[in-house]
Amino acid sequence: MLKLYGCPDTRSTRTAWALEEAGADYDYEPVILRKGEGRRPSFLRVNPSGKVPVLVDGDLVLSESVAICTYVGDLFPASHLTPAVGTADRGRYNQWMVFAIAEFEQPLWTIAKHRFVLPKELRVPAVEEAAKWEFARACRVVEKGIGEKEFIVGDRFTAADIMLAHIIAWAKSVGMQMESAALQSYADPLLARPALQRARARETAAAAPSSGEVPRSHPLISP
Repeated sequence: MLKLYGCPDTRSTRTAWALEEAGADYDYEPVILRKGEGRRPSFLRVNPSGKVPVLVDGDLVLSESVAICTYVGDLFPASHLTPAVGTADRGRYNQWMVFAIAEFEQPLWTIAKHRFVLPKELRVPAVEEAAKWEFARACRVVEKGIGEKEFIVGDRFTAADIMLAHIIAWAKSVGMQMESAALQSYADPLLARPALQRARARETAAAAPSSGEVPRSHPLISP
């Protein structure tokens, strides 16, 4: 049985989304970061970085959302979340997965770190303007890559769309101005997919305390 460690409104939503798209049977173990649960000794034994998501499959313990989404796609080939290895589409898929983390998401994470993640004495608010400029430039690259297509790779939905759409949603949630209406038009139907709604509902239900209170985290807390 697969087990996903995650926290609502973090990057773990991407991996739950992939698992739901694949129709996978999995357990969900909440790690509420705002309560410091990422620093519990029991969780640090799973992931010494104290971050989510983490996917456990037997003896395999896998962190990083790009790696997990790709692993899920390969594990469930009928989902078509990952193109076949050795194809041109797999090369394009790898390109966009790397771009999503290294270029598209990176400015948002930089802003988050200097707003609230880093110790106060290490925060440099002035970097935010440069990060916003970087994000706008990355948006233009994604927009050109999509063009008139429905999906970023080939003619079907893949985990690369999960990554890009989640980052667009993340940017919007923290008030980043999206210069491109085309990007929002690309992301909106992806973010309405039933599998994402199931993933969000599962994360929320798993993390909700017995009082019924819905815990709130921040989408930028954890990779």
